[in-house]
Amino acid sequence: MTARIGLGLAALGRPGYINLGHDQDLPPGREVEDLRRRTHELLDQAWQAGLRYFDAARSYGLAEAFLGEWLTPERRSQLTIGSKWGYTYVADWRDDATTHEVKDHSLQTFERQWPETLAALGGRPDFYLVHSLTSDSPALSDPKLLDRLAELAADGVRIGLSTSGPHQAATLREALKLGGPFTAVQSTWNVLETSAGTALAEAHEAGWFVVVKEAVANGRLTSHAGETPFNTFAAKHGVSPDSLAISTAAAQPWADVVLSGATTTEQLESNLAHATAGPLTEFAQKPYEYWSERSALPWI
Repeated sequence: MTARIGLGLAALGRPGYINLGHDQDLPPGREVEDLRRRTHELLDQAWQAGLRYFDAARSYGLAEAFLGEWLTPERRSQLTIGSKWGYTYVADWRDDATTHEVKDHSLQTFERQWPETLAALGGRPDFYLVHSLTSDSPALSDPKLLDRLAELAADGVRIGLSTSGPHQAATLREALKLGGPFTAVQSTWNVLETSAGTALAEAHEAGWFVVVKEAVANGRLTSHAGETPFNTFAAKHGVSPDSLAISTAAAQPWADVVLSGATTTEQLESNLAHATAGPLTEFAQKPYEYWSERSALPWI
C-alpha cells in the first residue's frame, strides 16, 4: 500500500450511524461511557498498530471529546489530527432520532464550532475541513467566511473540505480554482464509487493533502453486506472484503491517507490486513446509483 491508514471516528462518537451492521457492532447499551471505552480501545489499538492520523468532526457526537481525553503530549506530538465543522449533532444521544445532524456552512457556525473543537480536543487540529461541501453550500462564495478561513490557514492550520454526493469532482474542482485557503480534501472513494478519482489526482498534483473516506462504502464492502458480487470475488481470492477494499483505495497514487471506520477491534485488525487483486474496475457503479443507495441506508 502507498497511502497511510488512519482511523475515523464517525461511527464511534455517537450511538447511531448509517453503517451496515452498526447495531450489531456496538455494545447493547450504547451509553456515553460505553462508547468512550470503545473509542479509547480502538485508539489504543490503532496507536499500537502504528496509525498516526485520526479523524473526527463536530457532528460525530462526542468523537472530538473522546479523542481529546485520550491524547497525551507524547501522543499528540506524533499524531496528525483532522476535524470538520459545518454540521451540528442534534440527536441528543438517541440512535432512533428523526434528525441526527444539521448542515450549516455559515460564518456564524464556523465561529461557534471552532472554539468547541479547540475545547474538545484540548488544542488545535492539524486539518480543519468544511464538512460535506456540496454545490448548494455558500462556503466557496462567502468572502467573509473565506477570509476567516484564510486567517486560520495563515496561523498554521491547514484548511480543507470534505465532499459528498454524485458531484464530488465538480465541487472539488471549484475549490481548486479558488487558489486558497483550501489545501486539503477528504472525499468518498471506493471500488463502487470511483467518480472523484481524477479530480483527487488533480488535487494531489496541486499539492493538496488527500484523504479517502468511506473506503468500505458504509459496510457495503464488508461481510455485513452478505453475498454480494464483490464479497464473492474477495472470497475467491482468500481475502476479507474490507481489507481488499481498503487496500485498493490505499493503492491509489493520489491518496495520502485512507480512513478505517472500524468500530470493533476485529474490524480494525481486518482493515489493516493487506490484500491485492487488481484494479477492480468492474464493480464501479454510476454515481447517482451509488449515492441513491447510500442515502437509503438507515441510521441504526
